[in-house]
Formats: sequence, C-alpha cells, structure tokens
Amino acid sequence: MKFIKWLLALVVTLILLVTVYLTVFFDPNDFKPEIVDAVKKQTGRELVITDDLSWTFFPVIGINLGGVSLSNPEGFTPKAMLEVNKAVAEVALMPLFSQQIEIAELSLDGATINLVTRKNGTSSFDGLSGDNSKKAATPAAETSSNAKLNDINIGGISITNTQINMIDEAKKQTQVFTLKSFTLGEFALEQFAPIAFEFSATMPDMTVSSEGKGELKLSRDFTQLVVNGLKIDTVVEGESIPNKKLETSISLATQIALDKQQLSVDIAQLTAASITAAGKVGVNYATKIPQINADFQLGDIDLDTLLPKTETAAATEQAPAASTPAVEPDLSALKQLDVKLKFTVKSIKVANLSTQNWLMDVGIKNGVLDLTKLNADLYQGKLLVSAQVDARQAVASYQFDKKVTGVQIHPLLKDAADVDLLAGTANFDVKGKGKSLIPEQLKKNLLANGHFDINDGALYGVNIPQMIRSAQAKLKGDLSPETKEERKTDFSSLSGSFSLDNGVATNPDLAMSSPLLRLAGKGTANLLTEALDYRLTTSLVNSLKGQGGSDKDALAGIDIPLAITGTFQKPEYALDTKALLNNQLKEETDKAKEKLKDSLLKKLGGF
Repeated sequence: MKFIKWLLALVVTLILLVTVYLTVFFDPNDFKPEIVDAVKKQTGRELVITDDLSWTFFPVIGINLGGVSLSNPEGFTPKAMLEVNKAVAEVALMPLFSQQIEIAELSLDGATINLVTRKNGTSSFDGLSGDNSKKAATPAAETSSNAKLNDINIGGISITNTQINMIDEAKKQTQVFTLKSFTLGEFALEQFAPIAFEFSATMPDMTVSSEGKGELKLSRDFTQLVVNGLKIDTVVEGESIPNKKLETSISLATQIALDKQQLSVDIAQLTAASITAAGKVGVNYATKIPQINADFQLGDIDLDTLLPKTETAAATEQAPAASTPAVEPDLSALKQLDVKLKFTVKSIKVANLSTQNWLMDVGIKNGVLDLTKLNADLYQGKLLVSAQVDARQAVASYQFDKKVTGVQIHPLLKDAADVDLLAGTANFDVKGKGKSLIPEQLKKNLLANGHFDINDGALYGVNIPQMIRSAQAKLKGDLSPETKEERKTDFSSLSGSFSLDNGVATNPDLAMSSPLLRLAGKGTANLLTEALDYRLTTSLVNSLKGQGGSDKDALAGIDIPLAITGTFQKPEYALDTKALLNNQLKEETDKAKEKLKDSLLKKLGGF
C-alpha cells in the first residue's frame, strides 16, 4: 500500500516538475520567431502570431493559439491567405504513458481562408510546397506506420465560423463557402460518436445551405469507418435552378473499408423537389479510375415541373437570334469514369409525354456510354431501346436500336407534339447511327432505317370518301353545299418502311387499306423543315353507300391521285379531279351508246 502511495506521489511530483519547467523555463512564445522564420524559408510567406501562446495543464495538457495569419504571395489581394481567430488543442496527460491519446478538446473558431487565382494563372497555393517537403515526409510516414496506439478518446471537436473565399480575378467572381459549425461528440474507437454540421455557400448564380447530423464509428485497427443515420437537408436557390428553388433531403448509411479503399452507401431515402428515390452505391477507389456500381429505385418524376417555363410566342419572336454558334458538348469526362448504373422508375413525364415502369441499365467505361437496356410502358404499349455513345473523339458518334409495340399513337402524338394526325395501334422499329450531338447536326447526320404498321386506326384532317363524293357531284353539275362530316378517314391497316438521310425521311411504300378504299404511294417528310410531300393513289373497292354514295359506284376500281403537302402540324390534302372528269365522260359516252343501240334495235323490229 505504501508503494502505491509513493508511486502516486512520484507521478504527481513529475507532473508538477513538468508544469514548473514549461511555465518558468519553457515559454512557447520564445519559439514564435523561429516558427515565423521557418515558414518564411519554406514558403516565402509571412506568418504572423499576434496573441501570446499559453499552456493548459492537469488533467489535460494543451496550448491555446490565436491571432494567427499566413500571407498570400506578394501582390495578392487580400494580403492574408489564412487567418485564425482562436485554436485550442488539449490532450489528457496520464493516458499518454499507456500509449493512449485522449483529446479533451479540439476547437477552431473564426478561420478565414482566401484562395485567389489571378489573371495570369498564379494562385494562393504557389510556393507552399518546398523542396524539403518530400524528404521530410518519408521519416514521418515511417514513424507513424511503426507507432501503435492502444486507444483514442476525444472529448469533442468543434469548428465554428470558418469561411473560404475563392476569388477568380479573371472572371471577376468570388465564391464564399462558410462552415458555420462542425461538431464531433465524445469519440472512442469501436463506439459511435455523434456528428453534426451546418454549411452554406454563395456563388455567382446560386446559393446553397445545408445541415446534417448522424453518427460515426472507427474500428480499433483503423480499417473500417462506419457512418449511420446520416440525414442531410439542402436548399439550393438561383435563377438557373428549377422554379428558382430546390430542396433536397437524404438519409443514408456508409461503410468505408480504408484498407481496401472501398466505399458502400445505402440510401434509405432521397427526395429532390417532388422526386423520391432509394438505392445503393458501391465505389472501389483503389484503382486508377474509381469503379462505381449503383442501383436506384425512383418514384414518379414530372420533369415538366422542373424545366423552365417556355416564353410566349410573342416574346420568342421579339427575342434576338443567338449569335453564338452551337458547339459540341464536352464529353471528355466520360474517359475518367468506370460506372455501372441500374435504374427503375415508376413513371416519367416530360414535355407532356407520359411513360411508366422504366428499367434501365447503363455502363460507362473508356469514354463509351452503353445503354444496354431501356424498357418502359408507353401509351398501352411497350418501348425497348438499346444505344451507345462513343465519346473517344472530339465529335461523339452514336448508334441505337428502338422498338415500339402496341402503342396508341393518337394520344402519344397529341401529348408529345400536339399533332392530330394519326390514330391506331402502332408498331415501330428503327435502327440508326450518326455523329455530332448538336441538335441541328444530329438531324442532318442521322442515318436510319425502319418499318411501321398501324392497325384499326384513322387518318385525321381528311375524309377521303367525302372528298371523292363531293368532287364527283360537282363534276355532274351538283353545286349544292357539301354535307359537313368529320374530317377523318378510318382504315384497318397503314404500313410502310422508311430510311432517313440528311434530315429527310423517305417512305417508298406507304399502303393503307379499309373495307371502302385502298391507298398506296410514296413520299418524304423533312425533319428539318417539317415539310410533307406525298404522292398517293386512292381507289374505291366498294360502294360509297353509307358514305353518301349509291349502291354501285361508278368510280369503283379507278385510281385517283391524292397529294399530301404542308407540315406535320398542318398537313394539306388535294384530290386530282382529272380522273373523276375522265370517268364522267366515259360514263356519259356509255349511256349515249346504250341509247343508240336501243334505237337501232327498235328500227330493226326488235332484232
């Protein structure tokens, strides 16, 4: 028992001796000139410490530091690169004898960092790394790798009122990032510790504010870091932001294998505006290009509510034409990605076009984006797409294979382009390739081939039987007003193939059939001007009875030319009445022949 008392007395005496030595014989302020000179030699910068350095002692030993500033290179504005109002570091003394670090407090308050980039390209970081930095790093690294700690305990870490000013003199822009607070609660190895932060940023085109909280745990061997229950709420505001304001919230858990350099994130819930999602992300950052695997499940997405509102037609007409020529999008970043993504989406609405049940697999590697699969429900039908974008060249190339089956074409065209042209159940397939992603060049350079067929549908904007009946009546001298009927031609099938080159779709074999008539021909549709140019022939295969005609129509079996011109929005139909006139002359001639024949028979006594 006496031995323990003598041991404790000895320890207390040693602590008192260390305290007396540090306070009387070892004044940390004596080293300020040496520290300043060392920084000057190493970086060429001025380090200023205005406040006196002071010790703290038992049960903790530490140092208080304040009034510290480090200058920017000569001629820079602001002159100071770093300014610190107050910094405190306190370490418990007794645990150090057992190779344990117990930090009572680490705090930093009122730090300001000014990072300047000048017009000539020089920056605040120039000259900070000296020639001796690499040499000094080697023994330090070896020492740290050989050192072993039994435990680490931190009473708390607090960082408050830290501001980073990023100043770009060439662009005359300043971006301000403010860490209002960051706190880490009581921390020990193998135990969860609470964390919280509050952050804001002011940039030329937007402002960001974010706050979050959660808990983290570090394994005793420093190989595993776990973050649980992390919830981050963010608000982004600016003119370029959808509806000028976007609120997001995310709840997640993260595991980091520090030894294997692997990261996994489990996102329990993500909300952005009206979009909700959940998913998992895995990252292997041990490779030269980090490998990323992600699997997300998203709810309903209405992109129309996020896209900027379109201007009125009058405002659009008054707006001056853009003088800046379009440039190819820079996709060079794809070369630095190794990503596999899988998405499922409940529904997507864009440009008033509605789709459901999306399933999409995407891969990005070596500058090539592969859309291996895209399935979706589209207006009572199915959409299946595969595509590839090759960004290894300055001008990207692409290819695709698209199939649509069982789609109701009328509501699709109305929603997508407000085109009231066709109705029916459509099947469509097209394969294509091209270069350039500039919209106008994309239309010109696209080469494609495809086929379509539409069943049990209608052609809107024209009533072909009524056109034939009206023209026939007028040629016979009947000038009575036309009976108003719906401008629609029903058909049982409409089919054809097409090719696309230089922005023009060529359809050489359009064919339409119905119980009443047949229509066939060819034409073109210009995707650049939206102009239509079709030359078709139509013929009756039955009576117009039920369509206002007689039981046996004189035009049955006669080909009548039909032209379709105009645009996608306003197609124009014209019937060639010359065939009708020729048929009428033939009909009158036949009647005259019959009368002459009857007259001759009577004169011959009925023979």
